[in-house]
Amino acid sequence: MIAATVLLSAILAYGVFTRPNAKPADYDGFSGERVLQDLEVISREHHSVAHPEERAAVREYLIGRLEQLGADTVKVFRYDSLRGPFKKHVTYTFDAYDVLAEFAPASGAEDCTWLMFVAHYDSRYSQPMPKRDTVWSYGAADDGYGLGVTLETVRNLVKDRANWNQGVKVLFTDAEEPELNGMTAIWENNREQFDNVGLVINLEARGPWGPCLLFETCPGNSRVLDLYAQCAKSPFTYSLTTVVYRIMPNFTDFTLVKDHIPGLNFSTITDVNHYHTHLDNFSNVSAKTIQHYGAQVLPVASEYVHNPKYADNDYLRSDSDTVNFTIPGLGLVNMSKTWYLVLNILVFLLFILLLVLELRRGGAKFSRLLGKAGLILGVALLVFVFGEFAAWVCAKIAGARFVLFGVTQGIMFDNAAMIVLTVLLAVGTLLVYWKTGRKHRSEVLLGALLLDFVLSAALLFALGENLMFLIPLGCAVAALLLGRLTGWKFWIPVAMAVILLHAFSFLHALAMALTIGAYGAVAMIAFIDLVLLISLADEYLS
Repeated sequence: MIAATVLLSAILAYGVFTRPNAKPADYDGFSGERVLQDLEVISREHHSVAHPEERAAVREYLIGRLEQLGADTVKVFRYDSLRGPFKKHVTYTFDAYDVLAEFAPASGAEDCTWLMFVAHYDSRYSQPMPKRDTVWSYGAADDGYGLGVTLETVRNLVKDRANWNQGVKVLFTDAEEPELNGMTAIWENNREQFDNVGLVINLEARGPWGPCLLFETCPGNSRVLDLYAQCAKSPFTYSLTTVVYRIMPNFTDFTLVKDHIPGLNFSTITDVNHYHTHLDNFSNVSAKTIQHYGAQVLPVASEYVHNPKYADNDYLRSDSDTVNFTIPGLGLVNMSKTWYLVLNILVFLLFILLLVLELRRGGAKFSRLLGKAGLILGVALLVFVFGEFAAWVCAKIAGARFVLFGVTQGIMFDNAAMIVLTVLLAVGTLLVYWKTGRKHRSEVLLGALLLDFVLSAALLFALGENLMFLIPLGCAVAALLLGRLTGWKFWIPVAMAVILLHAFSFLHALAMALTIGAYGAVAMIAFIDLVLLISLADEYLS
């Protein structure tokens, strides 16, 4: 039963049943395979700011596609003699050309509210790589995915253009890679092009594979997330990523507008070695990943352009944020911060109730539980140190520059290394528990829950987000209390399945986003989950 729970949770978490398969090119709706036809042209040559002729060819192709889709107007905004990147290995001087197309509703563009798609069409400029000189990206995923998904989404939307209440703008920016030059130029010099835009959907890609993640939203996102939760198919998002992204030195075109216009920012977050390098090419693209973009973006866009309530371009503005997370197979949980606080209080009270019942039963002493919680935390910190040391060793072997909690490229076996290290961590944790922990099963279990309780409370206070510890705590406490009330143990495998579904998905996303440079943090959270899961399994089997 326990082995089946682990296996099925892993299968669900990695998307065998939860993400859409790519639709063929003759499919009437959104087709990931059809997007490949655009990507093959877009990614044929390097088209960075150092390649003006090749970039111009991509731009002309995009203009032709927008006109083919029935754009009312296609404008090109030229910005001369821009420079970038700064403080990098090289500096380029270039002219930038932003492309803006308008698709007005049948009723006309006067006083129309707009949905704006944003993607950039320049590929990454030269990138220094370990053990070789420099490489150039072909821009197949970054940002071919954004361009292709936008074109395919608009193709589907215009089929019912007669029933639109809002219009669609498509902004393909130039020179995003150096310093957001194209977006900065149009935002500063032609701000009127953003008048009456009520929703921005920015499309990016960091790597060609894996799920499409809604990784960032605007401040005051409650109404935007309500729209996403209502419409998106196969949703995949964590509000924690928005919190973390705000404090990281990363940016996209969305960065410039997110404080002014409600919006959603989508991207893949997979293998970093296929990001900004020569491996970002057409041979590595994934139609299934592209299909996952469409499953989320098209329904949201369709609802926005059709529903008359969005004629008010301030409709999606809000002063409040929501807390949201996705559990594969179970879907998206989206709630206000007030209700999330209520959920936390409820889980904390139920844990305290369970703790009191166990202490009154005489199965454990609180001082011993504190000791167990402290021991688990101490070992978790050692796991963190070991994880970072292992990542440093991998970087040395590969000749790559190790960056603690930074994007570490050039370790071509990084994902395999993290998987092997995590499997070894799981086996080691199980063996140590089997030899020493089983003698104090209830104390280890309650100590693990006590640690989750303390960490949940600390993160809730510090960040307002604590799902990585609250979900295991809440599931385990509910299972144990229900087991006491009903006398049935099957609640434990159910709780384990939910914990595993969340852990597999969230830790995978975290590892891919932070890369092997932050593997210690991933391993530390995984260890805390493992102790709880193993002790729950032992409770079930005892």
